[in-house]
Amino acid sequence: MNTTAHTDIDAIRALIARSQDAWNRGDGTAYGACFTADATDVTYPGTIYWGSAEIGNAHQVLFDSFLKGTKLWTEILDIRRYGTDTAVIVCAGESSKKQPKKLGKRATYTVVRDADAEWKIAAVQKTQRKPLLEAITFKFQPASRPAQR
Repeated sequence: MNTTAHTDIDAIRALIARSQDAWNRGDGTAYGACFTADATDVTYPGTIYWGSAEIGNAHQVLFDSFLKGTKLWTEILDIRRYGTDTAVIVCAGESSKKQPKKLGKRATYTVVRDADAEWKIAAVQKTQRKPLLEAITFKFQPASRPAQR
């Protein structure tokens, strides 16, 4: 991996860390600023927010109510580059008031480099992992088990 690629990976990791920090501070404006103007955020319950302003505004309402005092716990599982200005990130995560025992949710981010050469989140999709359902599936259909990474 060349120096530019390392620098980009560091910048992408910093973007995810910035979004996590904004969440942890309950700062909807800063959270929304991590997204592109035309971003999509598909939340765990299935709500779709469109654009950085709506994402930031909606999350501020949530940070002031249902998500008040929560922290976002995130572990980057994979970053894949697609050209020089796009990457897909797969994360394990959880939002809770205390550190969770395990990170039961999954999120897939598509990030892009904008016109100012800054990395932003263009799309994120969150889902709940179902380990029991996975175990049953893999027991009866072992060929469906993904390769270990």
